[in-house]
Amino acid sequence: MIARLWHGAVPAAKAETYLAHMRTVAIPDYASTPGNLGAWCLHRPEGDLVHFQMLSFWPDIDAIKRFAGEDYEVAKYYDFDRDFLIELEPHVTHYTLHDG
Repeated sequence: MIARLWHGAVPAAKAETYLAHMRTVAIPDYASTPGNLGAWCLHRPEGDLVHFQMLSFWPDIDAIKRFAGEDYEVAKYYDFDRDFLIELEPHVTHYTLHDG
């Protein structure tokens, strides 16, 4: 199994609206992708920013490519992201999970 981790930060004043977009747009997009094994939006405040992490699980690289495209290590952004994020980080991180 592979964990895909994306990070973004938004100004604290925009965090609740951004979280609503993640709940109504991003998580359903992840979940509707064949092979997705789950997706969660994590967030934490830090001063004037709120950091967001999207954590998703996939059985293999092919499933990730169905979600993110052929260049699966490049971050996938939504139309609304530019209105919220302080930076569009170019890449995501992938981790291989091993049983106990």
